[in-house]
Amino acid sequence: METNRTEAAVQRIESALARIAAAADQPRPPAGAEQPSVTALVERHESLRETVAQTIGEIDALLAEMES
Repeated sequence: METNRTEAAVQRIESALARIAAAADQPRPPAGAEQPSVTALVERHESLRETVAQTIGEIDALLAEMES
């Protein structure tokens, strides 16, 4: 049993190393590449929150309608 656990752990480590190597081989964006600003990310996050809240409200309304 201990051998199986050891082999499984080694396989997980090898898989992780392969993912790290693949990520390291990916081209990096140029130094001047535009990164999203924090403000833009916050605005997008708020927009998504509003959309989710609205959709949940619609689902709640549909469920309430089905129950009555």
